[in-house]
Amino acid sequence: ALSMFGTAVGLYGIPWCKKSLLLAVLMSVIGASMGILDTGGNVLALNTWGAEAGPHMQALHFSFAVGAFVAPILAKMALGGSESKDLPVAEKTNQTVPRSVPTASAVSALKHRLGADFLWSYVVIGTYLLFVSFFFFILYSKGSSARDKSKASLQKCMFAKYHYALIILLFLFFFCYVGAEVTYGSYIFTYAKAFAEMKENEAAALNSVFWGAFAACRGVAIFCAACLYPGTMILLSIVGSSVSSSCLAFFARHPASLWVGTTVYGASMATIFPSGISWIEQYTVVQGKSASLFVIGAALGEMCIPGRFRHVPVVMYTALVTSATTVILFPLMYRLANSPSESGLKETSESEDRKALLSNSGLNEDEE
Repeated sequence: ALSMFGTAVGLYGIPWCKKSLLLAVLMSVIGASMGILDTGGNVLALNTWGAEAGPHMQALHFSFAVGAFVAPILAKMALGGSESKDLPVAEKTNQTVPRSVPTASAVSALKHRLGADFLWSYVVIGTYLLFVSFFFFILYSKGSSARDKSKASLQKCMFAKYHYALIILLFLFFFCYVGAEVTYGSYIFTYAKAFAEMKENEAAALNSVFWGAFAACRGVAIFCAACLYPGTMILLSIVGSSVSSSCLAFFARHPASLWVGTTVYGASMATIFPSGISWIEQYTVVQGKSASLFVIGAALGEMCIPGRFRHVPVVMYTALVTSATTVILFPLMYRLANSPSESGLKETSESEDRKALLSNSGLNEDEE
């Protein structure tokens, strides 16, 4: 509730910013609020549905994918071709071909129209978030703290033997996965134009295919999570991303390979993050601190993994290297998660000692 309220405040203030420093502050507020929302949403889903959180976790992240896919389309519709309404006039230059430049009045009118469109966009989205935040405050006020305390007491003994090692490995796993996802989605347009020599509309369509396959596969995963284990979904995603990234790294200059590889790569990357959180929750307790580390790892991956270096198509090699890294990390995490815990060994030893004492004393369990 607080994170959505902070995001709404930031959205209300952005259209009125006239100073870059104030704009940076408001954008930082929105960034921090969204980070809290990402962490709190995952933990809230796990606390609410527990072992049955798989489909709900997929639905939560499906909403992220739908928003990322629909938002640019809605923004383009909101602009509504305002740029084309203000026709530039031709200005004679020292070249043989006249250069078209907008007049001062045209620039002023364009800024006014764009400002009005963006103002209403920010106000509408901010109002929507404020409305949802209000309902979250109502849910919080009606929540039962006693039920939460009892649930927390029951989960105290559910930590895995290698709890911290699993958290760190999943942190690195999400660092590679989200970094590769965002890097590919951000630079595939540039790659298609610079290296595959596509036209601008074709490159934009390729970018839409990636995010469209990403969102569609997350939607399908809502139903798949009801009948498949999270580990199975992660394994399928890793295999798909490894095969597609290999094709993209070595055959991306062929248009057919680029289109097919981009589609399969987007679909393969879709379910890993929500499935990873659902998977580790089967073996150990995922609290707020652990979930925040996962989100931090994802955010660092977005910031640190490069997509382009001069004239080298780093984006394709990045996809291949990160896929290979996840192939190594997941079996290691699975091995640690399924290792026998110390408490289980201790309980087995105590049970054997108890049986030995009963047999030596000649007493049965009822008499004892």
